Amino acid sequence: QQQLADAVELHVNQIKNYESGSGQPTLSSLVKLAKTLHISLDDLVFEGDERGPDEQLKLQFEAIRDFDEEDKALAKGLLEGLILRHAAKQSMLRQAASQRELASQS
Repeated sequence: QQQLADAVELHVNQIKNYESGSGQPTLSSLVKLAKTLHISLDDLVFEGDERGPDEQLKLQFEAIRDFDEEDKALAKGLLEGLILRHAAKQSMLRQAASQRELASQS
């Protein structure tokens, strides 16, 4: 802990607080930690499976990596459309739930 604290120019107690969860690092501290540990901020901040596609979609996203630019643009457009559709569905569900809650309070 002391070596890490020295490398990122923080007090060792700050490192201990971060590790115990009793303190939250600033963005600049996170950047220093990531650079010192030679990892990305994502690796430092997120759990291993918290970002990126789930297991069911990993092969499809790996295949898209090999697409030419035109096909990548098409895949991106399709995904953006599906994401917007999902967001609209979620919004409608929240609205309906809110209306039901208001009706039950009356």
